[in-house]
Amino acid sequence: MVGGINDPPLSSGGGGLWVLTPSGSAPGETRRKSEMLDSLLAFGGLMLLRDSVEWEGRSLLKALIKKSALCGEQVHILGCEVSEEEFREGFTSDINNCLVYHDLFRDPLNWSKTGEALPGGPLGALTAMCRRTDPGPVTIALDSLSWLLLHLPCTTLCQNLHALSHQNSSLGDSSVQQVRVLGLLHEELHGPGPLGALSSLAQTEVILGGTVGQASAYILCRRPQQRPTHQTNWFSILPDFSLDVQEGPPVESQPHPDPHTSLVDPMTHLTFNLRLSKKEREAKDSLTLPFQFSSEKQQALLRPGQGQATSHVFYEPDAYDDLDQEDPDDDLDI
Repeated sequence: MVGGINDPPLSSGGGGLWVLTPSGSAPGETRRKSEMLDSLLAFGGLMLLRDSVEWEGRSLLKALIKKSALCGEQVHILGCEVSEEEFREGFTSDINNCLVYHDLFRDPLNWSKTGEALPGGPLGALTAMCRRTDPGPVTIALDSLSWLLLHLPCTTLCQNLHALSHQNSSLGDSSVQQVRVLGLLHEELHGPGPLGALSSLAQTEVILGGTVGQASAYILCRRPQQRPTHQTNWFSILPDFSLDVQEGPPVESQPHPDPHTSLVDPMTHLTFNLRLSKKEREAKDSLTLPFQFSSEKQQALLRPGQGQATSHVFYEPDAYDDLDQEDPDDDLDI
């Protein structure tokens, strides 16, 4: 679990010191805990939760699902990687009753022909989710996009994600409220092509990482006609899928991941040197090129004289020319 879900929560929180007591949390601490989830769920569209082997993201996905259910939203879950029983584990009965679970884990391609599988497989399940007529806000959780990428072409998946996250505009009904799509993505399983395509569709990206035993969420938000914003939150997830926001390590030790590419020096492991020293650069700048304009040619081209012929042939000897005026045809074997 991210941040050690079975570990005891730390007592330090961002912006101050909070002491967790058995009787409950301080009011300021409760507000601090909910700020991160509130900021993530403030807008609709596609949200990518990018996790890795070291920092798994399903716990944060379930925390976001719980928060959406408590806000009274409809929550649809497309389960692909784990069973429904395992995914619902840890939620209270009130939360589980609010979840509409679409199971692709047990029989994703309907091979058993029992009728329990979703018709049409993964693509049919995504297409059915696009046919929404309810006007209320909806949260759709995809667990996970990595599984869907293994069963669907990247272009098909991107088209369905765009249709899912833009249902309110496609229906043309102002009463239809925002649709939020939460997609869990195991970024280590995919190359830069699929990652870049999904990143271009996302309004929010959450890149999970950490250092010195603390989990972090690097949050990148893109809004229409606004500059992208980013922030880093340090947290742990408690057994009831609530967040314990913590104070991070010193700024100089905090990682700042790039959501698209990692900065790698291409000249690190070369067997030769491509960089110039200061003296080498000065020598290069003062080098006289083999071909250059003479003053005579410059005058002729820039300020031609009156009555001057329109055509001239200018020959500038090269440094390696060997001219013998006594035998101009010395290079010819005649």
